[in-house]
Amino acid sequence: MNERVLRIEGLSARVDEIEILHRIDLEIRPGEVHAVMGPNGSGKSTLSHVLMGRPGYEVTEGSVTLDGIDLLNLPTWERARAGLFLALQHPTEVPGVSLESVVTESARAAGRSTEGVNEVLVAEATRIGFDDRFLSRPVNVDLSGGEKKRNEALMMGALRPKYAVLDEIDSGLDVDALAAASRRIQEATDEDDLGVLAITHFSRLLEVLEPDQVHVLARGRIHTSGGPELAERLEAEGYVGVLGETGTPVDLPTGIIHQAGFGDDPFVDPLA
Repeated sequence: MNERVLRIEGLSARVDEIEILHRIDLEIRPGEVHAVMGPNGSGKSTLSHVLMGRPGYEVTEGSVTLDGIDLLNLPTWERARAGLFLALQHPTEVPGVSLESVVTESARAAGRSTEGVNEVLVAEATRIGFDDRFLSRPVNVDLSGGEKKRNEALMMGALRPKYAVLDEIDSGLDVDALAAASRRIQEATDEDDLGVLAITHFSRLLEVLEPDQVHVLARGRIHTSGGPELAERLEAEGYVGVLGETGTPVDLPTGIIHQAGFGDDPFVDPLA
């Protein structure tokens, strides 16, 4: 039986000839929360895109396995079916498709029963204080930034993935919405053994979502790791205090914005 772990080993990736990630090593086990923090342009969102299989990135070295499954050889939809969920920094609008339809088809693709999907979504909406009238509307269309982020948390709760990558799910949320979303994610780690990789700029997310480890990424490398106290140190000292420098961001070629291959780019600002 394969060991249950999302394992990232020696992961390096580039866009065109620009190296972005340099030998990233992380292991996230069921029920664990790992926070990745770092300056702008350090490669945090690039890491999430590479894990989920966004076109335009080339993995040059390393491996990623989910409970023994080689993710890097799978298309994005099969990575999702294997149990990986990505909460986007900039959630995509999907005109003409309801949230209930998305969750229903996702369950069907994973070989799970589609009965009672509406009841599950209503229950999840209640848990995060999200108006259930949004469930029948086109996904993220005409929603505020905060409402879109709640939508991401709602989908995560309904789909019950094995591992969730949260790309700045806290951005755009007010205090109450942040508390509700992060509390739901924390509950999923306790109730469903969800493993979480939370990418964030702000330690306030980690006041509710309790990290087992905090990793500081700069210039595409993990420079230091530690417990929750590392986030507190970053809050007090900033990246200059912890790293001794802010790190020089890498500029991606503008062509990457058009390389996704499925219409408007759903992964805006890859290095944010």
